[in-house]
Amino acid sequence: MTRAEALALAKEKGLDLIEIAPMGKPPVVRIMSFDKFRYHREKEEKKQRQAQKNKEMKQVRITPRAALNDFQIKARKVDEFLKEGHRVEINIFLRGREKYNKEWALKKLAEFLTLIQEPHQKMGEPKQGGRGYVIQVMKK
Repeated sequence: MTRAEALALAKEKGLDLIEIAPMGKPPVVRIMSFDKFRYHREKEEKKQRQAQKNKEMKQVRITPRAALNDFQIKARKVDEFLKEGHRVEINIFLRGREKYNKEWALKKLAEFLTLIQEPHQKMGEPKQGGRGYVIQVMKK
């Protein structure tokens, strides 16, 4: 249908001609009320924003002198968060003289990351922040 025919048909029905897929060959248009189209589009965008909010950042805090069992418990918690689709920020908390033994702290952090069962990816290298190191992981 030509553009002029489509506009005439839309005007006859008292509706608008709305371009749905402008990149198509030929472009796809629909005859409908623009207010109704805008309402549905806003409703869809709101639904997408709500879905994004569910993927919050969760935090797990560990200390380098914790026992293996403590690491395993925290790793299971990280697994739960990753299964739910959340990003997880892992903080290794250093106190006193521990702050000066960076290699040891990073080794403990790497050891903790190996305990995580859920397939994950690091969002970068461990960064020094606050009272220790911070690394973010998310589900693959």
